[in-house]
Amino acid sequence: MRPIDELADEITAARKVLRAAKRVVVLTGAGISTDSGIPDFRGPEGLWTKNPEAEKTATLTSYVSDAELRKRNWKRLAEGSMWEGKEPNPGHRALVELERQGKLHTLITQNVDGLHRAAGTSEDRLVEIHGTTSKVRCLDCGDTAPMEYALERVRAGEADPPCRICGGILKSATISFGQNLVMFDLHRSEQAAMACDVMLAVGSTLTVYPIANVVPIAHQAGAQLVILNAEPTPFDGLAAVVVPASISEALPLIVAQ
Repeated sequence: MRPIDELADEITAARKVLRAAKRVVVLTGAGISTDSGIPDFRGPEGLWTKNPEAEKTATLTSYVSDAELRKRNWKRLAEGSMWEGKEPNPGHRALVELERQGKLHTLITQNVDGLHRAAGTSEDRLVEIHGTTSKVRCLDCGDTAPMEYALERVRAGEADPPCRICGGILKSATISFGQNLVMFDLHRSEQAAMACDVMLAVGSTLTVYPIANVVPIAHQAGAQLVILNAEPTPFDGLAAVVVPASISEALPLIVAQ
């Protein structure tokens, strides 16, 4: 990542691409939320780096097979959400501005923190490809409910609350390792990538598949690629512009008309 005052040319070039765009698809990763105080997963201060059990909790086989792991996870969640008090930052709000300009076709996020929705991105423009922590889903019958309902049960004494419909295992409505993506959401994302004239990748390493495939899909369909990320990505060589800057600083400047 470079200081914002050293990137005037890159920001100007990225702004030029977006000004000419009619249909922008955005893919966001953990990097857009770090300035909201939400750590990434594998960085030096990452959630899984500092708490390896959190990564184990995000692995479906471990979660299903280990009741004690589930109990510890529910206890941690009931004591206070990891997103509690976290607010959208200027990067999230810049994408709301892009929608206001009429340019945002689809916003695909790998994040589960709900900050795009909190910032004001429209539901019909948003694909939460890895799910959301705001809901729980039964792994057996698929019933969903607000996360807070499950947490109230934990606080009332249920250490590992089962589904109230079928008695199955509940987990947050996020996609864990070993769990398939929602095919409708993946198809919608790929279709959007084929339809856009600009793909804007923000705060993502672009190494998590299959959703990272939307970048080459868009490029092969003729879209220009703009990448805003602190570190290099595997697709930098395809990009019209790469901006290695702070997202909350650079993205509002790029989106500004």
